[in-house]
Amino acid sequence: MQQISDHLVQSYALSPERRHALYRRTLVVVIVSQIFGGAGLAAGVTVGALLAQQMLGTAGLAGLPAALFTLGSAGAALLVGRISQRRGRRIGLAAGFVTGGVGAAGVVLAAITNNVILLFIALLIYGAGTATNLQARYAGTDLAPARRRATAVSMAMVSTTLGAVAGPNLVTPMGAFATSLGIPALAGPFLLAAAAYTLAGVVLFFWLRPDPLLLATAINAQDQAAAAAAPHAPSQPELVVNSRGVTVGTTVMVLTQIAMVAIMTMTPVHMQSHGHGLTEIGVVIGIHIGFMYLPSLVTGMLVDTLGRVPMAVAAGLTLLAAGIVAATAPAHSMTQLIIALALLGLGWNFGLISGTALIVDATPIETRAKTQGSIDVLIALAGATGGAMSGVIVAGTSYAVLSLVGGILSLLLIPVVIWSQRTAPSHRSP
Repeated sequence: MQQISDHLVQSYALSPERRHALYRRTLVVVIVSQIFGGAGLAAGVTVGALLAQQMLGTAGLAGLPAALFTLGSAGAALLVGRISQRRGRRIGLAAGFVTGGVGAAGVVLAAITNNVILLFIALLIYGAGTATNLQARYAGTDLAPARRRATAVSMAMVSTTLGAVAGPNLVTPMGAFATSLGIPALAGPFLLAAAAYTLAGVVLFFWLRPDPLLLATAINAQDQAAAAAAPHAPSQPELVVNSRGVTVGTTVMVLTQIAMVAIMTMTPVHMQSHGHGLTEIGVVIGIHIGFMYLPSLVTGMLVDTLGRVPMAVAAGLTLLAAGIVAATAPAHSMTQLIIALALLGLGWNFGLISGTALIVDATPIETRAKTQGSIDVLIALAGATGGAMSGVIVAGTSYAVLSLVGGILSLLLIPVVIWSQRTAPSHRSP
């Protein structure tokens, strides 16, 4: 791991006010980067399936883009987590976002040349932006007080709303802009993604200083050394990971990710097949993404006050409601589809923030970023599974069946969180 000078560590260790000011500044930088990052991720969500359907000529493989860029995000999550643990959040997150920007540019090139192989490769690389957008939520927790960790996560996530909601609603103008350049209209949002992800990386690289993870780790090490040197100091325990907390937090996020990605991926295809245009699809997906991120500030406070487990249960119930509403929606009903996708986003929001807080609580800061990266691999693979299977399920059955399956699957997290409350170990990591 990179080192921070002892003088800098000491200056923050001895001044809680200065450390709190850095915590707030870190959140501001993360918030700005997340605005750009949100716009970047919206491209793949909104038109990825439609672009694949256009290039491949079949709806059965329309879920493949979501599978590819979430699979790519799996590898990126592992790398970003490991780089962040060794070099700090600044380097890890900046590298991830810039890589995602390169992937988005590759998608545009694939659409221009009608090269399916290049499309697949570019979507894998584009997934780095998705992984980084999620991992950025952890940067706000490194210097946060233990009782405000979920709130810190939520502040990072809520800022994603601005870019993520704007992205789908720019589908039509970006399509027109792309067409004016001789680029297929469906590749237009990926032009926006390339610029947005790159700008997010630039913001983090130049302004996330001093690095919050490196500083928090150094302060914690200094505190432990001082405690060990004190007279009659008890022996310092080894770093302990609360494996039950990690298991529960991971399960909550994995199940919510599968349900959300599966239903979300096929909604644009379902809508287009029933006569809805790109503008209407953009509105529905924009509202969905808004509900994924906009409630975050309130959700974070609820997770910190009501508890991680009650909000995890709320996630499962909300996703079930989303599946039922989507399954019973008439094909031409914009209103019911909007309600269904709003509930889908809200349930995912509950699950991600409560699950993230459980993970942060359960891991010591010396290994936290590496662990977070490994867990986000599972989340990405879950999304890839949901995206890949969604097209197959819809092709073999219907969108209604897919929606019900996703909603029912999310209920499995409730027995897991109930199990976690039985003889749950008491643990609070620094």
